[in-house]
Formats: sequence, C-alpha cells, structure tokens
Amino acid sequence: MTSPRLDDDAPIPEPLEEDLGLGKVAAQRIRGRFLGKDGRPTSRKFGMGAQYIERAYLHALGLTWGAFLAWSLGSLFLLNGCFAVAYSALGSGAIAGTEMLGLTDPFLRALVFSVGVFTTSGIGMMHPVGSTANWLYLVESFVGPLVLVTVAGLLIARLTRPRTRIAFSESMVVAPYEGGRGLMFRMVNLRLSELTDVQVRLNVSMFVTVNGERYRDFFRLELERDVVEFFTLHWTIVHPITEKSPLRGMTPEALAEAEAEFLILFTAHEETFSTRVMARTSYLYNEVTWDAKFDSIFVNAEEGSIAIDVERLSLLERLPEGTTAQPAPLERGV
Repeated sequence: MTSPRLDDDAPIPEPLEEDLGLGKVAAQRIRGRFLGKDGRPTSRKFGMGAQYIERAYLHALGLTWGAFLAWSLGSLFLLNGCFAVAYSALGSGAIAGTEMLGLTDPFLRALVFSVGVFTTSGIGMMHPVGSTANWLYLVESFVGPLVLVTVAGLLIARLTRPRTRIAFSESMVVAPYEGGRGLMFRMVNLRLSELTDVQVRLNVSMFVTVNGERYRDFFRLELERDVVEFFTLHWTIVHPITEKSPLRGMTPEALAEAEAEFLILFTAHEETFSTRVMARTSYLYNEVTWDAKFDSIFVNAEEGSIAIDVERLSLLERLPEGTTAQPAPLERGV
C-alpha cells in the first residue's frame, strides 16, 4: 500500500464503515468540494422537475430578515402596481368615488383603490364601474388575501423555525499539540440562545493509492473532545495527529496531492425551542494553515467573568517555518 503521506511504510487506516450518503462510485467521480462553506451540499438532482415553489419556499426561509422584508414589501407593491395599471387602462371612469381622495394622478387613485381591495382594509366610497372593472375587482379580492396569507405563513415559519448560527474560523490550522501536531479549527455560537449537549464529528475525504490504484476514501478523525455539555463561549476542536491518525506524516504538499476535504457536522440542543439544531461546513486542503496557531480569543472583562471577542475567532499567530509543516516524531511512534 502507498499513499500521499510521507510515512508510506505505515498501513493506511481503515476507512469509515458507515456511509456518509455519497456512495463509493459517486465519490470517485466528484471533483471539487462536497460541502460549501455554508454547509450546503454541492451535489445536484435532476429529473425532479423545476420545483419552483419548493425552491422559493426554502429560499424565503433562508433569507436574512432585511432581505425577507424587502422582498415581501417589494412584491406587494409590484402586485398592487400591476392591478393599478390595469384599472388605469380601463379609463378614468372605471373607478367611481375617487374624487374625495384629493388626488389628481389617475394611477395614484387606482393604486389606493387597489391596496384597499388587496389588503381587505376597505375602499370607502370607491367602487368599480363596468363589467371589466368588476371582474378585475373580483380577481384582486381573491388574489390579495391569498398572497397576504402566504406572506404571513412564511413570517410565522421563520419565527418558529429553530435555527442556529455557528461561526467557524476562516481556516483550519496545524499547530503544535502535546509534543506533536494537531489539526484544529474554532467555532462560536452567534445567537443569544443557549446550546447544550453539543456534538461535533470530523471526517476527511482524500485520495489514497492502494496497489497502484488511486481512489477517494473517507476517514473519521478522532477528536480530543467531541462532546461538551455547555457552549457558552467558543470551542477549539482538535484532532491529535498521532501514529494512528489518517493524517500522520502529512505535509502541505501531500495534503494537496490527496485533494483532502474536511467535513464537519455540528449538532446541539437548542433551549428556546427545545429541539436539536445542526450546522455543517467544510475545509479544503488549501484552507489549512501550517506553521501557525490560533491567537487568544479571550479579552478583559469585569472581575470574576470570562469574555471573548468573536472578531478574533480566526486570528492566527505565525510560527517559525517548518514548525508544523514537517511530521513530528510522535507520528512515527517515536
């Protein structure tokens, strides 16, 4: 057996027995990353139709609050504007009773009438005149409440949907750790809600060479600690690189040759909704920093309390060249 590691005499560790859901055959054909930085899979499924409604629904749930409100208000104004144009196209006599509005612009009159019909807030003394105007009035009377109910449903879904907002460090680092090396990354909870029973899994996808055949395989990376009860500050995840690690003897060049991708799954209990939440992300081989370690994230606070500065999450301290870019004796069992 040979592999892209320096210590080629050591056997390749056993791959994962459980399936990550990618499949052995498909994994060999994929180029690029499996997960985006936002945790979304890069894979695609065809033959299922356009699924415009499902995609729009999920997109609406994933938008920021500012973007969601902007899109909602913009869509409502656009729909009302379209109905106002239709009323205006029927002529000034299509809507009666607009004289008391004090408006001279025919389009603005029609827009006020349209908003009253659309939102069911009332149109006062105004009323449509003619068969076409009344048919348009009836259509808007059905469309308006339906759209408003849809927007309200999306609003409720966003308010009641349990979510978490975990920030991960911009890069992983290979830093000194207990006389050897350790692969590390940091994360922090950006929401005010508390998380408990936090669990993290770290897997690596990389190419290995066995009997002259190069193929991709997956390995579970054992962590210094993979469960914590409380997650009130930040957490530095550490994979000790020992003689039993799939990364033993690894160098920057060997990691790039292996086209390694580190897949991270985070799960926790969210106290506000009393349910499990999750987050995913991944790091490619070129998002691993060597000869560096994370700088301190702690800052001064009131006496007796502990505080961190989230903006220092990805801050690194450079180390002398070759400090961690070269294998440690510990990885060879020395």
